[in-house]
Amino acid sequence: MTTPWGEYALARFPEDPRDRLRAWDASDAYLLRHLAESGTPLDGSVVVVGDRWGALTTALAGHGPTHITDSFLSREATRENLTRNEVAADTVRLLTTRDTPPDRVDVLLVRVPKSLALLEDQLHRLAPAVHEGTVVVGTGMVKEIHTSTLRLFERILGPTRTSLAQQKARLIFCTPDAATLGARGNDPWPYTYQLPDDIGLLAGHTVVNHAGVFCADRLDIGTRFFLRHLPGGRGGGRVVDLGCGNGVVGTAVALADPDAEVVFVDESYQAVASAEATYRANRPDADGKAEFRVGDGLEECAPDSVDLVLNNPPFHSHQATTDATARRMFTGARRALRPGGELWVVGNRHLGYHVTLRRLFGNSEVVASDAKFVVLKAVKRAS
Repeated sequence: MTTPWGEYALARFPEDPRDRLRAWDASDAYLLRHLAESGTPLDGSVVVVGDRWGALTTALAGHGPTHITDSFLSREATRENLTRNEVAADTVRLLTTRDTPPDRVDVLLVRVPKSLALLEDQLHRLAPAVHEGTVVVGTGMVKEIHTSTLRLFERILGPTRTSLAQQKARLIFCTPDAATLGARGNDPWPYTYQLPDDIGLLAGHTVVNHAGVFCADRLDIGTRFFLRHLPGGRGGGRVVDLGCGNGVVGTAVALADPDAEVVFVDESYQAVASAEATYRANRPDADGKAEFRVGDGLEECAPDSVDLVLNNPPFHSHQATTDATARRMFTGARRALRPGGELWVVGNRHLGYHVTLRRLFGNSEVVASDAKFVVLKAVKRAS
């Protein structure tokens, strides 16, 4: 990536030679170009929110920015890109969306996230540190910035306008004012609701969603279908809710089989916080029966250590449609499962996960299907 501060070699994390997606886009370049051409002072506390692969943070490392992300993969990509470009790790402060934000923000740079709820939550969390002199600039591709996006900035921070589009990217300029900051109201997140009565074992149980988690205000139809067809009667064992989201699937297993040890894993800090809150709301006395991990799939699980993996894999990486995440999840599951262990997957029928599972496991069985979804089971065979 070429910037006013020089050329930077950037990569996504984890690197995959089959993945041709770049670690930056036109909106990153547009923001960096604007900062240089406008002479924006990058003094004081510079905060970069939602930098997807560390492109902005790496280019601005000389100004000691604080990087805030909900994504473990983005965080690790930033670390590796800093190293790749010979930037000392202590130059940048890395925070997650669950960490306490800085006390003061003089320059706030926001890479607009896919989730409007996550943007709302992060602006609320940062607002106490923003002052009338704070420079606030957002960036995103044109298709990612909507009227509702601008209204959030206006409602929480102050008057907002947008730039002309360049290479299908646009900038957001917000001018914080004391009146807006003082009248912004409370952060509505996390959001809690009760599951419907037709959901089986989980009927009437509590779900807690932090901002940014998929389907934050309702149970998505894929998970609803999966819950009707989960394996039962296993009598304990080590179970992983892989890509756990709000933890509904893993919590259902824990309620059905109190002897099971359930591990909730997601690359989103917001998701793992949601899963833990959901689990504890429904099993307040079950200390020691569950683990909650933010990480890259099953990389931290020892080989041959898991009896069952349950997975509803995403098929988007930000705005790009890709099966790379699902493939990596399935590969990690095969490594972590004990011989005879099972991977259960729910997905849209058209995604063809059965082909990938047969290639990796040598088998794939349809457990259940309807017009839209399919539940598949693959068994790890003894080598």
